[in-house]
Amino acid sequence: MLEAPLSFWGGTDAVTGRIVDERHPQRGLDLRGSVLALPAGRGSSSSSSVLAEAIRAGTAPVAVLLGEPDVIIVLGAMVAAELYDRHCPVVHLPPQAYAGLPAGRLVEVVAGDVSEGRPARVSATEEVATP
Repeated sequence: MLEAPLSFWGGTDAVTGRIVDERHPQRGLDLRGSVLALPAGRGSSSSSSVLAEAIRAGTAPVAVLLGEPDVIIVLGAMVAAELYDRHCPVVHLPPQAYAGLPAGRLVEVVAGDVSEGRPARVSATEEVATP
């Protein structure tokens, strides 16, 4: 769970999957394969292309849970799905649900299709083992 908003453009490296923003409190964190809980996106519309490229390269999170809606992040995931047939569900959670995300636990994200009346589902599964 990130402590601060993040821009994928200039804030992450699509080649390594790491946060590179000098001002971000979690600089250096590897996002590859994670379910990224992001309070909000920040900044540039170019974030969509960086996210799409990271999804294509396999260095992106496997899903993004948003505390605030962000169409730029959604667009990046949609472009990756359309151009590369690679998917990264993006789910906006209501404030209480986002605040209740369990730190240190695995979560399961089941993609839905709102056009078919099937919203996405997020649920905690098990505790993450710490080394």
